[in-house]
Amino acid sequence: MSKKTKIVLAVLGAVVLAFVAMGFIRRKDKDVARVTTAKVEKIDLVAKVTANGKIQARRKVDLSALVMGQIVNLAVKEGDRVQKSQLLLQIDRAQLAAQTAGRASALAAMRSDLLAGRATTEQARFDYERAKRNWEAKILSEAEYQKTKSAYDTAQANLSAIQQRLEESGANLAASRDSLSKTTVSAPIAGVITYLPVKEGEVTVIGTMNNPGTQLLTVSDMSEVEAVMMVDETSVPEVKIGQKANLNIDAYPNRPFEGIVTEVGSSPIAKNDPDLLSLTQGSEAINFKVKIRVVNPPDTIRPGFSVTADILTGRKEGATAIPIQALVVRDVPKKDGKPVTSAAGRPQTEEGVYLVKNQKLAFEKVETGLAGELMIEVKKGPRVGAEIVTGPFKVLRQVKEGDKVIVEKEGAKKGRTPTAA
Repeated sequence: MSKKTKIVLAVLGAVVLAFVAMGFIRRKDKDVARVTTAKVEKIDLVAKVTANGKIQARRKVDLSALVMGQIVNLAVKEGDRVQKSQLLLQIDRAQLAAQTAGRASALAAMRSDLLAGRATTEQARFDYERAKRNWEAKILSEAEYQKTKSAYDTAQANLSAIQQRLEESGANLAASRDSLSKTTVSAPIAGVITYLPVKEGEVTVIGTMNNPGTQLLTVSDMSEVEAVMMVDETSVPEVKIGQKANLNIDAYPNRPFEGIVTEVGSSPIAKNDPDLLSLTQGSEAINFKVKIRVVNPPDTIRPGFSVTADILTGRKEGATAIPIQALVVRDVPKKDGKPVTSAAGRPQTEEGVYLVKNQKLAFEKVETGLAGELMIEVKKGPRVGAEIVTGPFKVLRQVKEGDKVIVEKEGAKKGRTPTAA
C-alpha cells in the first residue's frame, strides 16, 4: 500500500470518527434544555398604562322634553354653533297658553272674592261687637247674641277658605306659566349641536318612571375636550390624577396629542354607560373610567372619535432592569421536607431569575419595582452585566435550579452551533 493511500485512509478515518463523536454529543445533549440569555442593564425606564376610549366634550347638556306638544319650529341643525340662551326649538304653546289665561282669570276672580269676604267678615265683626255690648247691658237676648257670634265665626272661616283657594289658584297659575315657558327651548350653554334626533312636526313626550322622555338634542362645549378611557382593573391602581398621557386619535393619524388625567373612577363601568357604550358591550372584563383632558384640541374634533392613550404612570432614569419575560415565579423551597405555606394555607411563592453557572441553572431572588413595556426594574437581585436566562417561555416554566442547560446564541436555530455556558 502506497504512502498516499495510507494518508487518504487516515483522513477518511478521522472524518468518520469526527462524525461519530458529533453524533454521540448530539444524542447526549438531546434532552438538555436550550435557553437564551440577556444581560442586566441600566436604562431609563418608563411605565405606562395603555387604554382605549372615546372623545367627549367636558361640558355637555342633554336636553329632554319637559312638556308634551308638537315641535312647530326647529331653529337649529346638527353641527350648528349656538350661543347661550339662543332659541333652539319651539313646542306648540296654544293649549298651555289658553290654560294659563284661564288660571289667570280664575286668580283675578278669587281676588275679588277675597275682597268681598273681607267686607263680609268686617260687617259680621261690627254686628258681633254691638250685639255683645247689648247683651252685656241686658237689652239683647242671649239667643240673638249667639246668632251674631256664629255669623262672625262663619265669616272668618269663609275668609280663610278664600285665602287658601287664592293661594292654590296662584300656585296653579305659576305652574301653568312654568310649563308654558318650557315650550321654548333655549341653549343652556354656548357650544355645538352634537346630537339632534328630532324633526320639526314631531310630538314630544314627557318621561315617566319606566319610559324616558323625548330626547331633543345635545349641546356640547367643544372648547374643553376630554378622552373617556376604559382602564383594566389590574392597571387602574397605578393611574393618578395629574399624570400625563400621550393620545392618538384615529381621526388624526400621525398627530399625537398631550393629555392630563383629571378623573379616575371609583366603581366599574356599567354595560349601559353612554360615554363608552360601543366598547363596554363587547367586553366581559372589569374596567374603570378614566378621564383625560386633551391639551390644545383641534377645532374639527368631534364627540365619539376613537382614541388610544398611553398614561405615563412612572419614570426612573438609570434603573437596573431586566426583560419582563426573564422573571420567574416559583414556590418557596421546602423546609425540613415540608412545603412553606401562608396563613391561608396556600404555598408561598417568590420572584427571581435564573443565572447559568457551570452549565447549570442557579436561582436568584429579586425585588422588582417600576414595570415598563418590555423591561422591569430590579431593586434587589443580580448586578448590572450579569447574564440571566430570558427564555423560551415554555422552558423557563419547566426547568428548575440545578438543571443543566445549553445557551443558544442568536442565530443558533439557523444552523450555528450552540455553546455551553
